[in-house]
Amino acid sequence: MMPAARDSLLDAAYTALARRPWSAVRMVDVAAAAGVSRQTLYNEFGSKEGLARALVRREADGYLVGVERALTAHGDARERLTATAEWTASTARENALVRAMLTGCWSERLPSPTLSAVPSSSAVPAQRRADGPLPSPGDFVALVRDRAVTVLSGPGVAKSDSADLARSCELAVRIALSCVAAPPGEGGVTDLVRTALHRQPV
Repeated sequence: MMPAARDSLLDAAYTALARRPWSAVRMVDVAAAAGVSRQTLYNEFGSKEGLARALVRREADGYLVGVERALTAHGDARERLTATAEWTASTARENALVRAMLTGCWSERLPSPTLSAVPSSSAVPAQRRADGPLPSPGDFVALVRDRAVTVLSGPGVAKSDSADLARSCELAVRIALSCVAAPPGEGGVTDLVRTALHRQPV
């Protein structure tokens, strides 16, 4: 199946999920919304669980692409970490699947695909399956922190400075996650991260 057709199926599943709980989303409706047969949908994802895993993985990938964008934007390290925290908080606010992945709180409305790897008995080609383990909230913190350290450290950074940078990166991500769980008042995530990073060596 063409990537565009696969995306249209995932878009249809995402739209259906916005309107009703995952338990009420029917494969036949997702297929119809994407303009393909139900058999095509099953051929692509294997099962409703397979569709759920692929959908969650796509949303996770989209979040991480945004992190990359924030980290490679203009500005100093503090500004880039602040932008990363803002992206994390705003994406989680707007996307229930990203929020669930970052917090580990899967409401009954959402699919809750198993986080561990699934046995590869499916006939779906390996590159299209989402059989690998899905990231846990702790995995996301580590992924974003490690990527931030790589992007922001540059060549010739001393080991001690790198450890300080890792702490600052993790702090920014964890503040963003706390803002997802308990939204802050005026000034929001930006003020919190800037204040915290002002006290940190970045």
